[in-house]
Amino acid sequence: MSETPLFSSLKIKSKTFRNRVVLSPMCQYKAKDGIISDWHLQHYSRFAFSGLGAAFIEATGVSPEGRIGHGCTGIWSDDHVKGLSKIVKTFNEYDCLSGIQLAHAGRKASFLRPWDGASPITENDKIEPAWQTIGPSAIPINNSSPVPKEMTIEDINRVKEDFKNAAIRANIAGFDILEIHGAHGYLLHSFFSPISNMRNDQYGGNFENRIRFAMEIIADIKSVWPENKPLFYRLSSIDAPGQGATIEDNVQLAKSLKIAGVDVIDCSSGGITGSPVLTKSKIIPGFQVPYSEKIKKEAEISSMAVGAIINADQANEIILNKRADLVAMGRELLADTQWVYKAATHFKLENAKSFLPDSYSFYLSRRDDFLDRSAKPA
Repeated sequence: MSETPLFSSLKIKSKTFRNRVVLSPMCQYKAKDGIISDWHLQHYSRFAFSGLGAAFIEATGVSPEGRIGHGCTGIWSDDHVKGLSKIVKTFNEYDCLSGIQLAHAGRKASFLRPWDGASPITENDKIEPAWQTIGPSAIPINNSSPVPKEMTIEDINRVKEDFKNAAIRANIAGFDILEIHGAHGYLLHSFFSPISNMRNDQYGGNFENRIRFAMEIIADIKSVWPENKPLFYRLSSIDAPGQGATIEDNVQLAKSLKIAGVDVIDCSSGGITGSPVLTKSKIIPGFQVPYSEKIKKEAEISSMAVGAIINADQANEIILNKRADLVAMGRELLADTQWVYKAATHFKLENAKSFLPDSYSFYLSRRDDFLDRSAKPA
């Protein structure tokens, strides 16, 4: 591998990532009844021609009650396919692989948008009303959250069917990659975590029972998702320090996911008892990279690192030292959509211009060639 492995290609099944930089799913809360809006088309087009190896659409609800909140994108109806297909087309036009994250929020559904507090919607909200949430057990997130309905076997089977149908629609829309959201306290994570799962049937108790729901969903998805397209799974590498699922538990989970047919583990963390978006804890750059490194090494599966990956040298080091196979970035790319081009010029790659459309690369490369940055401003 070269000294700039961040810009090496990676083939997973039939899909080739032209580099290792991936747009992480970021909820926009701009949909109406789950349908893609003009906002999404404008938002994702910014990343389509920014030189990324791949880009993921935000967490997309497999059912109306599976949304985090009213603004979430959806894929529970054929009506959603048209808008999603437009985004896929834009990504593919610029050699960026397209991915979608399928999600069910479980007991963390029916929530306000983050900038409105990310708290449960109250019964008093007549404009965007609350709905009944579900989970493995009737255990609320915290004292200020409503009690979810404990899922029956019929509920479990219905959600499995929702994921399966969502995968069918994702393929019809043309997505190259599918990711199952099993992190951040949402439904699949809540089944896995002993904090939120107190069931005494085949879906609760020991490790095998707590992963059963996810394994069955993966089997259903693989029955309809093309074998030549990659399947990712996002997990929370730890629940919380000293409680819940540990990194060792998640290494074991990753091993099971590999056997089930998952190709890449997207290594996040936390969220089982609160919002990872609104956490007030200080974080350091790459704070979740050690999780990705451990899961990649011990579960012997490809991993994607995410979380405060900031600069080009940091991202390159992660790939160079085999701490992950891909790096996912969210807020850093929001702040700088030309991150990939700048990283390529930082490493003095001869093909740096190839990561941008001609109408961008022409002007930016001339600026880089002729601007004397060391001179004092006139």
